[in-house]
Amino acid sequence: MNPRSLPRPPFLRPARVLAALAALAGAVVAARADAVIEGRVALPKSRATPVVNQRYEIVSKDGVLATNPPLAVAYLAGDFARPAARRPTAQVGQENMSFVPTLLAIEAGTVVEFPNHDDVYHNIFSYSPTKRFDLGRYRKEDKPVPTVTFETPGLVVLRCDIHEHMRGLILVLDTPHFVTTDAAGNFRLGGLPAGRFTLKVWRDSRTTLARTVELRDGETLHVEFP
Repeated sequence: MNPRSLPRPPFLRPARVLAALAALAGAVVAARADAVIEGRVALPKSRATPVVNQRYEIVSKDGVLATNPPLAVAYLAGDFARPAARRPTAQVGQENMSFVPTLLAIEAGTVVEFPNHDDVYHNIFSYSPTKRFDLGRYRKEDKPVPTVTFETPGLVVLRCDIHEHMRGLILVLDTPHFVTTDAAGNFRLGGLPAGRFTLKVWRDSRTTLARTVELRDGETLHVEFP
């Protein structure tokens, strides 16, 4: 009898082998849990009387820009794979003659909308080297809402040509992993890959702290920045 004419055992049939391998790979992926970093950044004291109702403003001392009350941005620096078609979106509104949020962290390539929620004209612009633009005067009713794409990492200072006191900051980062701290300096970064990276904390326009971290799947790393 020709051995090739004999029926194959079920466990040797190609279709079943491929199905078994796919199920095994799926189980491995399902079992893997992303790494987490949580911790706290020691924030400086407010530079003036705290703004009521947790409203923030941008203050400048000796050319250093920061929020008041203070906030920081924690982010993971490294070489991360990102989909080519990825185009995140975010928003900075103008409300009660202020930028909301006052400090916005985004990934490079993000499209930011600038809706006007006030009953007056605004004219948002920036002379920052990271991104220069001028949206011109527009009202709440004007459509479409003006947008700007931020391709280059760096700090962008927002201003209004009509209301001199208005200031805002956009921190453009070359990473998808970032978070703004709460008012006490606490932060939590989830969904992180395993590996050796640099954890950085932006505190103001001249102060960025850094620490090397080793991340493992399913583990939570606690980091303090005194």
